[in-house]
Amino acid sequence: MFNKKRNRFGETLIEWTLRLSGGTTTLVIVLISIFLFTEGWGLFKSSTVEKGYVLCVNRSNKIQNLTPKQVKEIFDGNITSWKQVGGDDIPIEPLRMDDIASQYTEEEIGANFEHLPQKLSEAIAAKPGALAFFPEQFININFQGRVLPAETITLKEYFGGKEWFPTATPAAQFGVLPLILGTLWVSIAAILIALPFGMAVAIYLAEIASNRVRKILKPLIELLAGIPSVVYGFFGLIVIVPLIRSIFHLPVGETALAGAIVLAIMALPTIITVAEDAMRTTPLAMKESSLALGATHWQTIYRVVIPYASSGIMAAIVLGIGRAIGETMAVLMVTGNAAVIPHSLTEPVRTIPATIAAELGESAMGSVQYQALFMLGAILFVLTLGISIWAEIIRKEPKVQ
Repeated sequence: MFNKKRNRFGETLIEWTLRLSGGTTTLVIVLISIFLFTEGWGLFKSSTVEKGYVLCVNRSNKIQNLTPKQVKEIFDGNITSWKQVGGDDIPIEPLRMDDIASQYTEEEIGANFEHLPQKLSEAIAAKPGALAFFPEQFININFQGRVLPAETITLKEYFGGKEWFPTATPAAQFGVLPLILGTLWVSIAAILIALPFGMAVAIYLAEIASNRVRKILKPLIELLAGIPSVVYGFFGLIVIVPLIRSIFHLPVGETALAGAIVLAIMALPTIITVAEDAMRTTPLAMKESSLALGATHWQTIYRVVIPYASSGIMAAIVLGIGRAIGETMAVLMVTGNAAVIPHSLTEPVRTIPATIAAELGESAMGSVQYQALFMLGAILFVLTLGISIWAEIIRKEPKVQ
């Protein structure tokens, strides 16, 4: 009786320990997700103009607001007339603090910049086409210009923007379209490369290789999954990148193709292991029945084994895509990190994980760039979560007809 009570108490303790562990893990994941989305969503309440600075125009200028892209184009010299942004047909004259310093002497500005607000006001009033960018602290009650309202980042600009330049002044650019396309471009190419090789090896291990060969190769393949990604990155940088540059006669070899090949190598263990396990679940009776009806070994493989294991094979493919999408260091080292919309695999690209890894350490906590990177993390979270859910849906035990 005592032993039974002790065993029951031990079982209850283990059960509650497992429940507590599972509940704590779930709670931590939920809290991390909430924190990620909360930090990222603050981006759409922030101004694109650098904090503490303002954009000002002449009082006679009828322009009421400018988009972040228009501001950047103006200061880059691509937009030169107010007519191009809906104003009068007069040339735009960008003004920065350096321009004011070159127009006035040190005596006129003052040793402690006490006359700088007045000179800024005079400079803007004297130029009908002026667009000034300077610290907000230099605006006084006698300011003769007009401050443009701070534009916030919209969902359309963020997800549809084609330029990612978070450090641009006076207006940062947060278009994630090149990053999303770069991530999908490299990941899909990696799967297209890895799938034929992965399936070939999985079929060999499941249906052709002897038990002795399988016992040797299977652990070696699974061991590849434990190699640090930075090692794959070094391999790609030393071997694959120069090879691509030589074959395609490119100025640089850090391209989407290099990233796809490295990711394909990294995804192979996942694809091979899951697909091989799915094929080995095919009932022996089904294979023997196929052979008894006169089918060859190869006919049995592609007409019985592969269709029976199709759900497991699809799960292997989806999990391989998830492995590729979430990879950071190896991709950061071999893709060139150019935030441009890709048109071919021989062009440099930048992925979402690589962007977060490269920029998060340099962004100030709470800044617009910091929030934009958290929003990138939220996008990556949604992508990988969707892939994981898809894998769970399609990875079902096949029903024997």
